[in-house]
Amino acid sequence: MARDSFRTTLYPSELSFKCRADEDLLTSAASAGIAVPVSCRNGVCEICEARLLAGEALSTRNQQTIRVGDRLMMCRTEAITDLELEIDTVMAAGQNPPKTFQAKVADVRSISHDVYRVELQLNRRRELTFHAGQYLSVNLPDAEPCYFSIASSPLAQAIELHIQATPEWVSAQKVIDAIIEGPEVTVELPHGKACLASAPEKPLLFVAAGTGFAQVKSMVDYLRETRFDQPATLYWGVRRPEDMYLRGLAETWEREWEPFTFVPVVGDDDDNDWSGHHDQLVDTVLRSGTDWSNVQVMASGSPTMVYTLMDALIEAGLPESEFYSDVLEYAPRD
Repeated sequence: MARDSFRTTLYPSELSFKCRADEDLLTSAASAGIAVPVSCRNGVCEICEARLLAGEALSTRNQQTIRVGDRLMMCRTEAITDLELEIDTVMAAGQNPPKTFQAKVADVRSISHDVYRVELQLNRRRELTFHAGQYLSVNLPDAEPCYFSIASSPLAQAIELHIQATPEWVSAQKVIDAIIEGPEVTVELPHGKACLASAPEKPLLFVAAGTGFAQVKSMVDYLRETRFDQPATLYWGVRRPEDMYLRGLAETWEREWEPFTFVPVVGDDDDNDWSGHHDQLVDTVLRSGTDWSNVQVMASGSPTMVYTLMDALIEAGLPESEFYSDVLEYAPRD
């Protein structure tokens, strides 16, 4: 019986995706959220060129069989069997080397009592490749780099940031002051391994505290663009209702995107003690009834919250390999 789909694996990134027997590899890769460089989509520009390492494929240009060792254009190739391809321009999570850019400040506005939405435009945007969920640094003269999650999809032309800043948070306030006062700012990106280089093939659970929502927004925008159809749930924890600065957006996702569920978690203690608050967030996640053996968790928040959550979920049955957070990289435990 003829198969109606096959699996293609890309090297050296080791990303893989399902491809229909009657669909070109480039379209299937895009449906899986894998960013393959492309321009013309008809085999002329040769940007999506790859080398066949294993399997057999069909060239839709001349209906000839492509065999191991041959070069191919992913936009003009269909799978006949499972395939392995070599394509150096496709990067796995965390493999994109950071680059420095001068970014034009296109917009900056207050969206809550202490959070600013910043929109940056890069003149060399085509040179930039990043994955949903990665972050950047803002580099000011005579100051340490300040790191912020990218809140926009990798397909968006502008770079969106959510910066929480008050006079008490000196470094973030300096960044906001510089963005408001100057037409440009120096940024370095991408950074971070807790991101999505392709759409997962299992349900996703996002747990965010405060402006950790920015990282979630990048991934949700990306998943909606790739028509992700697995269940996706967001638990967003804040101390006070006014800290949930884009609650309306999360509620819109829930209304308009069928796989998505939004669970707001607002602190209910009188003194807004953060320790009690993140315990409340973790307890809410644990009571969700999730099948922890079949889910991928992306966590954004303070090291205390992230490690409390990770320990609790692993004890509940989540494989440690399915828990992702930038905290594990920049604040590792001894």
